Amino acid sequence: MAPDTPTPAPTRVFIAGGSYAGLSAALNLLDLASGVNPRMSGEAYPHVPNFEKMDVEITIADERDGFYHLIGSPLALADSNYTKKAWVKFRDIPSLQQPNIKVVIGSVTTVDCAAKTVTTLEAVTKVPTEHAYDFFVAASGLRRVWPVVPQSLSRKQYLVEAAEHIHAVSNAQHGVVVVGGGAVGIEMAAELKLVHPCVDVTLVHSRDKLLSSEALSDECKDTALDLLRESGVNVLMSHRLSKSDRVETMDGSTKYEIEFSNGHKMAASEVIMAVSQPASTATYMPATALDENNLVKINPNLTLVAGTPNAEYHFCAGDAARWSGIKRCGGAMHGGHYVAHNIHQTILRDRAPGGHEAKYSELTEFPAVIGLAVGKKAVASSPDSGTVSGEDVMQAYFRNDLGFDICWEYMQLGGQKYTVIDA
Repeated sequence: MAPDTPTPAPTRVFIAGGSYAGLSAALNLLDLASGVNPRMSGEAYPHVPNFEKMDVEITIADERDGFYHLIGSPLALADSNYTKKAWVKFRDIPSLQQPNIKVVIGSVTTVDCAAKTVTTLEAVTKVPTEHAYDFFVAASGLRRVWPVVPQSLSRKQYLVEAAEHIHAVSNAQHGVVVVGGGAVGIEMAAELKLVHPCVDVTLVHSRDKLLSSEALSDECKDTALDLLRESGVNVLMSHRLSKSDRVETMDGSTKYEIEFSNGHKMAASEVIMAVSQPASTATYMPATALDENNLVKINPNLTLVAGTPNAEYHFCAGDAARWSGIKRCGGAMHGGHYVAHNIHQTILRDRAPGGHEAKYSELTEFPAVIGLAVGKKAVASSPDSGTVSGEDVMQAYFRNDLGFDICWEYMQLGGQKYTVIDA
């Protein structure tokens, strides 16, 4: 009798980050390891005959206890009904309830690329735990400050945090001032005015054009301004905030005296700062993997550039990666899909009987494109299609929930819809 062929050990994949890029990488890889088409691909995947299925173990680590729809923040912090929808605990996401997917609620502290180990600090126990892996994916994104995104790490605390903010802005007797005319500020001001039309909302921006830090056309920037004013938001251009001081009131209401560098003064009950610079969370990576802004240096196939041990087994996708274009959830999900494809190709290269010539998916340079929700309408701009706007653009890009359902369905978080590949 011939001796039994030893069963190869499962391939261990560790993913730092459970948002758009991380979930995309995990679920597309799960599809590939099951011998089916990756859920985000419109083309048949060339599975290797007799090696269609493979044993993978995926660990996802995230500081939050659930998936938070980041681009829905402007609505989540304005509408209490939507607040509940925007954060779904990992344990309540059907597609993650698989025996070979484990979720760690905690932060990644260090990655040893040479030893292929990662250390996490679990949220509840605060105990450091070391995990061995075969592939590592940095998908933890950027750290953004309040009130751009909630700072809570649990859904329970997030609901409290959001409720307090919504109560404050919806009862803003002296109005609300949003400082910063980037995408976040525009959407926050517009959503607040849409949900609470009786509140006086003013957006102030230090430059003479909105979206001034983005390489977008003047037509796009001017259209955003037109839609913002059309939605009922007061807009003050070329107003740089100088100071904001809380003052006493006879009725006990919250009030700030605001002064700008041009001498203009006004009052508001709430001042929302939407001008902060997000910071990379990938400081757990070795210095050789990071640039001066702590973004992960990647090749077009999303592996680390040479100079870090085992670079070809380490990937980065999403906002933490150094790549061209405006940071967007669509780009993050796209990158996660490519990471899954390329990990699978590397596994085939290393393990398939008879060898396999890996064919990697590679990112191209991302142009400056944007989709921006402004009240009941949206504006979208790209080099190919130019600038378009209207209620139809809102439906196409965001529907009525700032894109939550679009992302949920695209990643098939509610359940898998496998496309079986014929042998």
